[in-house]
Amino acid sequence: MNFLRGVMGGPSAGPQPSGAETIQKLCDRVASSTLLDDRRDAVRALKSLSKKYRLEVGIQAMEHLIHVLQTDRSDSEIIGYALDTLYNVISNDLEEEEQDDSEEENLPKQVDDLGSQFTEIFIKQQENVTLLLTLVEEFDFHVRWPGVKLLTSLLKQQGPQVQQIILVSPMGVSRLMDLLADSREVIRNDGVLLLQQLTKSNAAIQKIVAFENAFERLLDIITEEGNSDGGIVVEDCLLLLQNLLKNNNSNQNFFKEGSYIQRMKPWFEVGDDNCGWSAQKVTNLHLMLQLVRVLVSPTNPPGATSSCQKAMFHCGLLQQLCTILMATGVPADILTETINTVSEVIRGCQMNQDYFASVNAPSNPPRPAIVVLLMSMVNERQPFVLRCAVLYCFQCFLYKNQKGQGEIVSTLLPSTIDATGNSVSAGQLLCGGLFSTDSLSNWCAAVALAHALQENATLKEQLLRVQLATSIGNPPVSLLQQCTNILSQGSKVQTRVGLLMLLCTWLSNCSIAVTHFLHNPANVPFLTGQIAENLGEEEQLVQGLCALLLGISIYYNDNSLENYRKEKLKQLIEKRIGRENFIEKLGFISKHELYSRAAQKPQPSFSSPDHMMFDHEFTKLVKELEGVISKAIYKSSEEDKKEEEVKKTLEQHDNIVTHYKKVIREQDQELEELKQRINTLTSQNEQLQATVTQQVSQIQQHKDQYNLLKVQLGKDTQHHNSHGDTFHMNGIQTEEVSKLKEELEEWKNKHELLQGQLREKDSVIEKLKSSQLEIGTTEQSSQTSKSGSLEHNNELQKELEMLRSQIQLQSAEISKLQMENQKLQVMNITADPLLGDSSARAANNSELEGRLEQEIKELKSEVKALSEEKESLKQHLDSSSSTVAILQDEKSKLQQEVAESKKEQDDLLVLLADQDQKLSALKIKLKDLGVPVEDEDDIESGDQGDEDEDGDEEEQD
Repeated sequence: MNFLRGVMGGPSAGPQPSGAETIQKLCDRVASSTLLDDRRDAVRALKSLSKKYRLEVGIQAMEHLIHVLQTDRSDSEIIGYALDTLYNVISNDLEEEEQDDSEEENLPKQVDDLGSQFTEIFIKQQENVTLLLTLVEEFDFHVRWPGVKLLTSLLKQQGPQVQQIILVSPMGVSRLMDLLADSREVIRNDGVLLLQQLTKSNAAIQKIVAFENAFERLLDIITEEGNSDGGIVVEDCLLLLQNLLKNNNSNQNFFKEGSYIQRMKPWFEVGDDNCGWSAQKVTNLHLMLQLVRVLVSPTNPPGATSSCQKAMFHCGLLQQLCTILMATGVPADILTETINTVSEVIRGCQMNQDYFASVNAPSNPPRPAIVVLLMSMVNERQPFVLRCAVLYCFQCFLYKNQKGQGEIVSTLLPSTIDATGNSVSAGQLLCGGLFSTDSLSNWCAAVALAHALQENATLKEQLLRVQLATSIGNPPVSLLQQCTNILSQGSKVQTRVGLLMLLCTWLSNCSIAVTHFLHNPANVPFLTGQIAENLGEEEQLVQGLCALLLGISIYYNDNSLENYRKEKLKQLIEKRIGRENFIEKLGFISKHELYSRAAQKPQPSFSSPDHMMFDHEFTKLVKELEGVISKAIYKSSEEDKKEEEVKKTLEQHDNIVTHYKKVIREQDQELEELKQRINTLTSQNEQLQATVTQQVSQIQQHKDQYNLLKVQLGKDTQHHNSHGDTFHMNGIQTEEVSKLKEELEEWKNKHELLQGQLREKDSVIEKLKSSQLEIGTTEQSSQTSKSGSLEHNNELQKELEMLRSQIQLQSAEISKLQMENQKLQVMNITADPLLGDSSARAANNSELEGRLEQEIKELKSEVKALSEEKESLKQHLDSSSSTVAILQDEKSKLQQEVAESKKEQDDLLVLLADQDQKLSALKIKLKDLGVPVEDEDDIESGDQGDEDEDGDEEEQD
């Protein structure tokens, strides 16, 4: 400690060592000391000297400090001192107080690139950066915080090199992303600063950071800090978000698909008050607006921009921005940036443009927001940047918006101007600005009106109808004539440039407007005179625009005016100006510096009002027409005729192509309708097939129940073998036969219905076949399916014919059974008198019983055959797909029939019980008469036994 006390300036009698000597001794101490405490004290001393003796500490101690970071990882205190020392050496951010002290003491100024040189030495060994990433993972505050600051300083000094090292380091970026989740705000905030430096101009790292859930964490931090009311932490988060999203289409798409645009809406809930706009809030809100513009920038891919614009409308972000736009008490710079932001949110998006057209300012009476903005644009007392923003907003509102263009032009037409004059329209404001004394208003109004005519030939023709009242007592003058009159009066350069851009836009691709322009005999001489003169540099721009306007009058001339045909205008140029001179003057436009600036981006950005000369859309028009006009000047009349013929041929070709496109479109619509009908029929068929399957299962259940009842009846009849029983069975069989006959009649009716359904389907198939034959070869597959369905219907017809023949056979069998039943009834009637004579009765009974048994067997076989025919009939009907619709209607009938059959079976059981009683009574009578009654086994023994028993009974009598 005595050594350190001497080094640090304690009381000593000898001379004081210099700073370099002290640092050398401390470095030796760090390198040679075996005790950790001594090394820690030496590193602490180096830290205290590193700010004042930055160069000496950096040169002598850097290697020893890196060694400490590698070997003394277990002690967080010495690691923290070493990191702080390295930060002081590498960082160029000195405190103001230290800078003031250095100036007072006349110390040598630090070299500006000193930090960069030390950074280069540090990162020369890539293991040093990897070691630093490992230390940043430590949770200890004294290690993590100085490590974050040191890594941030390295990125500031040698950003691309350090970025590359971190990028190739395993999990390098992921380690740094953990800083955003640190509960200590100091580390979290410095982590945001570190990621700012890390993501600058490196798309690969930007994508990794975005997919490491950076958007979610940063938006959470902004929300926790109070959105726009937050402090500098919100500003840092917004700057990091801009780094991640600007010029990075992948991250923009990820931001949109992650529904993070919806979370931006609370940022702009600023309220309508005149206070509470602190400098930090203005900065935060300015960055938030810029972040919105990053997502909808015109330089982004059109599809990505359009999807972000729609998302901003659906989540209410556009509505919130329009609220700020119409609010009071908003600072001028925030209002300007809000106008620019709204401009790009609505640019080229019809839905957003329609909403913006419906926004009204909170005035009495309410005025459209467009009108209020145009009032600011033509007001020369408004700030220049605000007027430029309004012009940009108006241009974006009309960009690819023919509906909006028509609404603006309609306010200028005589039939739509408000007769009362109480309300000011957009057209009136534009005309007022176009002819005011302020040259900036003239230019802005001319450019705005040119955008209302952009790529819209119909509105160019309608604008020719606009009439202006110049003074009392004089006749009205057309808008086109008034523009040329002001142009010829020699006003300011800015005004003339604006009017010439309007006229060039108006006359381009509109032959009628060219005819109206040439109809004024003073226009062509004025243009040729302007082009032919040798004027100064300021007038060269006007000369170039006059040459462009005259070239448009030649290129789009339909030769309807005899004195100003194409050939005559070319001859005039050759005599008065000269072709080469004309082409040279025309080239003045594209060679102008202000033209190049305007062509870079759609937003008008000018350093001063004097630089407002060209519009971005007009530069596109110049680029398109400059070449064709140059060629048109050198063309002969024959070439012009050939070109016109080619144009007519192309127009005819276009008409033919349009006609075929229309035919193909109609056929596509018909094809889609047929496909939809086929899909509908297919779905209905599937539903009906499911219903049929369900009904078939129900019918099978009813069959099983019916067969079970038949079996039960058969078992009951086996217990009785007498005359009465036989008579009862004959009655049952007769009833069953009659029931079968009724069912066969019902099936015949069903077959007739099936035939009707088949005929209807045949007609539908024929209609589909005729409609699909008109479409052509695209419907071959459907025709194949139709032929298959026809073959299937033919098979169904054959099956129906077979079923009809089977029904006829069954009807014949049923009539045969009815005849046999009648014979049995006669036999039953003749059997009763035989009861008196015992011997005759016995013989007749035996004969009758034999015949009854034979008839019963035949009836059973016939019933079985009928049942099989019935089952086959039902199976054939079930297999036919055409029974789908009929089975739905027959479901209730079948259930009713089953219920009736159950009721009939109950009645049969009752009748059977009655027959049992009668049979018992007959047995009793037989016993009274002396006739023995035997069981079934005794009866089957034969007729011989019966005769013996009869003889015994006679002897007993």
